[in-house]
Amino acid sequence: MIPLQSDASATAAPEQLANVIGIATIFDAVLVFAAAYVFARILTFLLSATAERSPNRRITIKMFIPVVRLLVYVLAVYVVVVPLLELNSTQLLAASGLFGAALGFGLRDVVAGLFGGLFIVFEKPFQVGDKVSIGDDYGEVTRIGLRSTTLRTPDDTAVVVPNDRLFTDNVGNANAGSPHMMVVTELSVAPSADIDRAKAIVEEAIVTSPYVYVDDDYPVTVLVNDETYYRRIRGKAYVDDLRDEFPFASDVTERSLEAFAERGIETPELPPPDYRLTTTTNASS
Repeated sequence: MIPLQSDASATAAPEQLANVIGIATIFDAVLVFAAAYVFARILTFLLSATAERSPNRRITIKMFIPVVRLLVYVLAVYVVVVPLLELNSTQLLAASGLFGAALGFGLRDVVAGLFGGLFIVFEKPFQVGDKVSIGDDYGEVTRIGLRSTTLRTPDDTAVVVPNDRLFTDNVGNANAGSPHMMVVTELSVAPSADIDRAKAIVEEAIVTSPYVYVDDDYPVTVLVNDETYYRRIRGKAYVDDLRDEFPFASDVTERSLEAFAERGIETPELPPPDYRLTTTTNASS
């Protein structure tokens, strides 16, 4: 008789669960999550607008956006889940079984993304407003969601990166919450060129740029590397606002090349195979 009662209880559990989670409960849950979504969007808009009007505090304000949104969604989940806490042990076991089946059949990536979002919120490898690289993707963090992070690339493309990539890809942060960011501008001159004069030209172009930020903690450095067919000059300096990364690089490069031509600094006649004028970012070097 005991096995028969056990089978009957197991059969009744889904029916009891269905009675608790009825159409009305599902409808209420949809309304709660819809309201939470709208409220989170409004708060995000208000905080973003406030941040953009305060350049010096932009990153500080934006770092609270994912936390605020997380709190809104946690509150919504709490409101929806509270009625389920009244289930008995058999019903909770049935609910756990249904959740486990759903997780196994299609929610693994979603849950991995959620854990990635929680990792960002609490560990803070980066925050909204930072310039980061995630794998091969690079740009400014414009949004941190529970399942994905949005980057604005240098060519103004929005790239949505699933948060679970944080556990598999290399993550680099060029400014680590600071509005200032190092920009490395590279130029090349001929082996026979006056390297001291060329270095002085590059340094002058850097310190006179309207985008540069210089003090004791953010110095300007100019380095020289001897290559096979040319000499590479690397100017390292910080920009006042990380969004000036590329305007700064263009300004320094253009004025340096103009000064090279005016003062007789020769550049390589034929670009060697690896010749390039590039700009790279580095948070610590």
